[in-house]
Amino acid sequence: MIFLPLILAHLLGDFVFQPNAWVNDKEQKKLASLYLYIHVLVHTILSFVFLWNLNYWWIALVVGATHFVIDAAKLQFQKPKNKRLWFFIDQFLHIAVIIALSLIIQQNIDWSIIFNEINLKLFTAAVFLTTPCSIIIKLMISFWTPNPQDKDSVQTDSLANAGKYIGILERLMVFVFIVVNHWEGVGFMIAAKSVFRFSDLAQAKQRKLTEYVLIGTLLSFGIAILTGILVQI
Repeated sequence: MIFLPLILAHLLGDFVFQPNAWVNDKEQKKLASLYLYIHVLVHTILSFVFLWNLNYWWIALVVGATHFVIDAAKLQFQKPKNKRLWFFIDQFLHIAVIIALSLIIQQNIDWSIIFNEINLKLFTAAVFLTTPCSIIIKLMISFWTPNPQDKDSVQTDSLANAGKYIGILERLMVFVFIVVNHWEGVGFMIAAKSVFRFSDLAQAKQRKLTEYVLIGTLLSFGIAILTGILVQI
């Protein structure tokens, strides 16, 4: 099994053993940066060390070579506006290479273990609880959406789409708690959100907005709980 050793080598090489000074130098000088080549060498050495098998020497070289190509492409096409996007693309490609190498080594994989009915149910439920569920809840409570011009509905500044992603994360966490049979975690989630969210709204005396958020939250938790129960049937 080479997947975990290569993932460990990648995490160490990309995050632990790469100082910010190296990153800044690479972004400024791109392919002319010496630290780019040192960084690739570090990845190659770490991969070889963690594999600790002379028969896998070529895997370490492939990891190093592909890491150079991916990082070079990132440095060439990365702009200040899309820097975050390229970070995730970069990490995705590195992990994809590791997965591909793992599959090449382990050719007799029993795919039925991965793509079985239980895993497909869990994956389908998790996908449903993300954006699809957000859209459904938004449509269900659209009738009560507060009017921005209503003085009782004035909101303070908040992060863009923060509510959407908070809802997705809370539904996924509730779903996980139910699947692993830790219902007390659901109660903790409700209590935590009540303290941090509803107390602020109550202090701001925004009754309509508080009721609107409460309806959405109860729907969100309810759908996540129901989905978790259905998956276990």
